[in-house]
Amino acid sequence: MKKILIIFSHPKLEKSRANRSLIEHIRGKDQVTIHDLYEEYPDFHIDVPREQQLLEQHDIIIWHHPFYWYSCPPLMKQWIDMVLEFNWAYGPKGKALHNKICLNAITTGGSKEVYCSSGYNSFTVEQFLRPFEQTSNLCGMTYFPPFAVMGTHSISDEVLHNYKISYGKLIDLLQADLSLQDFEKLSFINDIPQLKTT
Repeated sequence: MKKILIIFSHPKLEKSRANRSLIEHIRGKDQVTIHDLYEEYPDFHIDVPREQQLLEQHDIIIWHHPFYWYSCPPLMKQWIDMVLEFNWAYGPKGKALHNKICLNAITTGGSKEVYCSSGYNSFTVEQFLRPFEQTSNLCGMTYFPPFAVMGTHSISDEVLHNYKISYGKLIDLLQADLSLQDFEKLSFINDIPQLKTT
């Protein structure tokens, strides 16, 4: 069974119904480590060797975060800047993350309809996540499409329940060796048939 590391970053988790629901649903799953950056590093003083060791001990890395200003919260950005060092994560000697799987799990206040060329955000989620995809590529990881819970400002309890069930199923599928070929033409990993709840 593959080991999954969830790098979780949310500075106001107590106010996030969607993220609390997702995280609590998968908490306690076998071989899944939920690593809450704001809980671990409230002073932003990241222990780089410890973080690198955690990465080395896992097969799959999930960057789980709200979509803050079309990116991630500041502590996650700092984590990326500091932990993914030259000649460790990338560069001539940087092989530590090679062949691992990486993806984003995100929540957005806006609905899917506003993330397109005709929507008020002008670009798709896929386009906004390009820096994460390229970071993954540079580090020799395989980047999967994101798991996205969108429209969280108006989402019903029933729909949110279905999302959390799908997230749990995704964790199980990743551990069972889900392949990129299963969804290479999809914008969101949510859309694979195995994650449908109805």
